[in-house]
Amino acid sequence: MEHNELFTFDNVKKSPLHSLNFSIKRGDNVMLFGPSGAGKSTLLHLFNRLSDPDKGSIYYLGKDLQSYSITELRKEVGLVMQAPNLFPGTVLDNLKYGPSLHGEWNSEKAEALLEAVQLPADYLDRSVDQLSGGEQQRVSLARTLANNPSVLLLDEPTSALDQHTTEEIEQVLEGLAIEQGVTLIMVTHHLDQAKRLGSRGIFLSDGEIIEEGNLADLLSNPKTEELQAFMT
Repeated sequence: MEHNELFTFDNVKKSPLHSLNFSIKRGDNVMLFGPSGAGKSTLLHLFNRLSDPDKGSIYYLGKDLQSYSITELRKEVGLVMQAPNLFPGTVLDNLKYGPSLHGEWNSEKAEALLEAVQLPADYLDRSVDQLSGGEQQRVSLARTLANNPSVLLLDEPTSALDQHTTEEIEQVLEGLAIEQGVTLIMVTHHLDQAKRLGSRGIFLSDGEIIEEGNLADLLSNPKTEELQAFMT
């Protein structure tokens, strides 16, 4: 197995998903897309063991995913959900939570984390319930980044945000991928967003991977009736 292979799925089944076989390499920015009920979020949750497969095996960096401790894995493979789901307290309380569990919090990181998500340093002492939805989602992203993950799982992170805030979050994600080498694996319903952020696409329908590969090629030359129909 090549060193730059991050994930390999070997005959993975988890309702509604069945018989998934694919690999993701380091630096792939993967967009998971398809109709509602296709199994996109179910698939995303398998990457950091929010759920485990009923059958088959998943490998991360060549090791069975279940050989990693949950805390070790989720430190390395971070997840940002649709809703920010912040802890009560200040922005700083949220940022330092994960690293503090591992004895790794460095207060000098706080301002850099906010800078990474385009928030000013004076937000550190703000209560999270005083923030707008877009600001809360940025803090949620910064909290995940505080663990210094190699992989960022994103479950429609902009679905509840307005267009302007969506564009700003996308800029942040693009910067993380380009400047810090974070691999993005993202569920999205919006093909325009997929085009902006993704290099590779996985199109799912009824629990199966129908097409996958270079995203631009998939969207410009769909080979199956399912993908053609989805795009119309």
